[in-house]
Amino acid sequence: MKGGKSDLYNDLKRQILTMELDPDQDLDETALGERYSLSRTPVREIFRRLQGEGYVDIRDNRGARVIPMNHQTLRHFFLVAPMIYAAVGRLAVRNFSLKQLDDLKDTQQRFRAASVSDDSLAMVLENNRFHEIIGEMSRNAYLQPSLGRLLIDHARIGHTFFRPANDEMRQRLQVAVEHHDAFIAAISGRDEAAVVSLVFEHWALSRESMEMFVVPQELKADMPAEAQSQFTTD
Repeated sequence: MKGGKSDLYNDLKRQILTMELDPDQDLDETALGERYSLSRTPVREIFRRLQGEGYVDIRDNRGARVIPMNHQTLRHFFLVAPMIYAAVGRLAVRNFSLKQLDDLKDTQQRFRAASVSDDSLAMVLENNRFHEIIGEMSRNAYLQPSLGRLLIDHARIGHTFFRPANDEMRQRLQVAVEHHDAFIAAISGRDEAAVVSLVFEHWALSRESMEMFVVPQELKADMPAEAQSQFTTD
């Protein structure tokens, strides 16, 4: 039996990231209140908090829903994601704390363990947390919210990456695990150039997998030229 605002907040985040709740799915505040033993006021407080973080959309007189994904979402995501990730990586190298580096290592241990046990849901969550910590390392009030919003859609668009269906996909996943180790080494060594290089290698790896499953040809055709370049081989 679930109970309390913290459980509701954490469960909704997890369910959105792992696609247990579909994009654009309505959230029933009455049912959630009953399940978590909460009145409408705290449920709405959680909705507003999640709206501020990019997980939920609250519509006048229509209630809350999971943040949608559509062609415009994909277009914007593929256009700006590598730029945001690179900027965050640069600042992380300059501003990280030892405590954050330890947290990053602990998260990577859990991510690696989940990859070994084929725990796809854990991989989604630990991968998301890994990149969140790098965002926290950046200590930038402008970039962190943008990164947080990107990571939500990165998890949802790329969820098939953590459910490898063949040997090629399993090899890609293993490379991603190794990239995480390399991120830790480059950040701890304060090697900004190496971190930025890894950002683009890591992005290319996940981008190719995401294209394979979710990017329709008609979307590529009507994208701006600079966004289309994200879909070409470097």
